[in-house]
Amino acid sequence: MHVVVIGAGQAAASLIGKLRAEGFDGPITLVGAEPVPPYQRPPLSKAYLLGEMEEERLYLRPAAWYGEQDVTLRLGTRAVALDPAAKVVTLEGDEALPYDALALCTGSYPRTLPEAVGGHLDGVFTMRDLRDADTLRPELVKGRRVLVVGGGYIGLEAAAVAAKSGLQVTLVEAAERILQRIAAPVTSDWFRALHSAHGVDIREGVGLETLIGDADDRVTGARLKDGTELEIDLAIVGVGIQPATILADTAGLAIDNGIATDLHCRTSDPHIWAAGDCASHLYRGERIRLESVGGAIDMAEAAALNILGRETEYHPRPWFWSDQYDVHLQIAGLNRGWTDVHVRPGAGERSASHWYYADGALIAVDAMNDSRAYMVGKRLIEAGRSPDPAVATDPATDLKALLRG
Repeated sequence: MHVVVIGAGQAAASLIGKLRAEGFDGPITLVGAEPVPPYQRPPLSKAYLLGEMEEERLYLRPAAWYGEQDVTLRLGTRAVALDPAAKVVTLEGDEALPYDALALCTGSYPRTLPEAVGGHLDGVFTMRDLRDADTLRPELVKGRRVLVVGGGYIGLEAAAVAAKSGLQVTLVEAAERILQRIAAPVTSDWFRALHSAHGVDIREGVGLETLIGDADDRVTGARLKDGTELEIDLAIVGVGIQPATILADTAGLAIDNGIATDLHCRTSDPHIWAAGDCASHLYRGERIRLESVGGAIDMAEAAALNILGRETEYHPRPWFWSDQYDVHLQIAGLNRGWTDVHVRPGAGERSASHWYYADGALIAVDAMNDSRAYMVGKRLIEAGRSPDPAVATDPATDLKALLRG
């Protein structure tokens, strides 16, 4: 059986590793558009962008590992078409690559600003892959003025790196508050205060009207929808991502908030699986995508087992993280549908956890510099247990006792 994997990120690397760990000794071909082997994405917008991590440390496995494991790497090569009936992937140059089992780990790509509002100007950046980081890093010069568009975790991480690099940072968020789509107001307040303490000018409830360029098409300013004009030297756009589904869509696979998969990570074609940011799956009756390293690993490993005929069901265990300044945020669960949020103070000044409940059921925890609250909350959620919120958030309560109670 020849297994072909399209994509070269966390999901692809995890799937290949699981196949070999489970004893599969057939041929594997990895097709990746970038010229480097699979690497970690999260450090790109943090340690790597700050110059604190070398490129080789990003690699999920040493480049030599793939040869040792008899994995054929087709790097710097795009898959341009898929024919599920013939079980053939077409690569750039019109090369046909047949497969017996195919795994789509195509990931996602960042949303960009339209050209009409200046998205085409030089000095406007997104942050998703190694090339993005390498292009942006020399622009982060102390004293320069940067506009960050978007107040989600991508935008906030970019703002933190820019502020730590000594830039003057203005962040604009069109919604009423930062993190509005993904966190409760109390978490928004916590991170607003954090960024304000580091000199970031956060403007909420105001969108970007247009970026302004000079005669050389280099960004020099921005006009906001409230009429304010800003002088800037560069802009970083962090307004979300889109699942990379073009290959699957044009091949006729089912698309529903990403490449639709079943409990076994199969797509609508029985010989094709999908994992990672590009794939959607069911969670508590809702079709979601988990845009996280943990989700990519778990789903990819389940897909690998099912490629081998194990018929293993994939049950998502949502968890996420974000690093901003000296704060390590860990999130357990999904907070969709929360009805109330309770705050538990942490041990230090920059330490706390926010516990989300939906009609009495614990569904998520945001933990800032509080790994114990995160770990206990995660285990409680996975076990379907919901301690009384007054008890859970009482600093006098031993968190570990909640697991025994």
